[in-house]
Amino acid sequence: MSPDPIAVAAIAFAYLLGSIPVGLVLARSRAVDVRTRGSGNIGATNVTRTLGKGAGAVVLVLDALKGALPMLVASALDVAGRAGPYAVTLVGVAAIAGHCFPVWLRFRGGKGVATALGVFIVLDPAAIAVATAAFAVLLAKLRIVSVASMTAAVSIPITLAVLGRPPEAIALGAAGAAIVLVQHRHNARRLLAGRERPL
Repeated sequence: MSPDPIAVAAIAFAYLLGSIPVGLVLARSRAVDVRTRGSGNIGATNVTRTLGKGAGAVVLVLDALKGALPMLVASALDVAGRAGPYAVTLVGVAAIAGHCFPVWLRFRGGKGVATALGVFIVLDPAAIAVATAAFAVLLAKLRIVSVASMTAAVSIPITLAVLGRPPEAIALGAAGAAIVLVQHRHNARRLLAGRERPL
C-alpha cells in the first residue's frame, strides 16, 4: 500500500515550516547573529538574553505557531482519516524535528520547546496546561529555563497517559519529550557541573 500523498505533504509541510529559523532571522534583522551570543542557540531563551524580552516573546509565539499550524492543517485535511492516527503523530514530530534539525542550518537548530508547545496546544490543551504549570513553578523557584523546559516536556507524555489519551497521542508526547531532552543534553551536563546559567 502506497503512502497517502496528502499525509506525506502534511508531514513535509510540518518539517519545512518547523525549520524556519525565526530567532536567527529576527536577530539578523537587527544585525546580530544570535548563534555567536549567549548560548549560541536560536530559540526564544537566547534571543531574550541577547535582544531583550520583546524579541524573545516574538520568537516564542512564532516558534509555537510553527507547531500549531501543521497540526491544524493535518486536522483540516483529515490526515488521520486518510492515513491513520499515527500520521498525525508524524506531523507533530516533523514540526518539532524541523525546528531542532533544520536542513538550512546543517541540522543545528533550537531546543524544540516552543514548537512542541504549539503542537500540543492543538493536540491536547489539558496536557499543555499541566506542562505550563510545571514550567512556571520551576522557573519561578529556580530561574533555570532548562530545568523547567525538560520537566515540562517529560510531563506531557505522562499527563497524556494518566488522562487515558490514545496511544498515538502518547507516542507523539514521548517523541517530542525525547527530542527536547536530546537538545538539552549540554544543559544537563552544565547542570551536573553546576555551571548552568539562570535566566
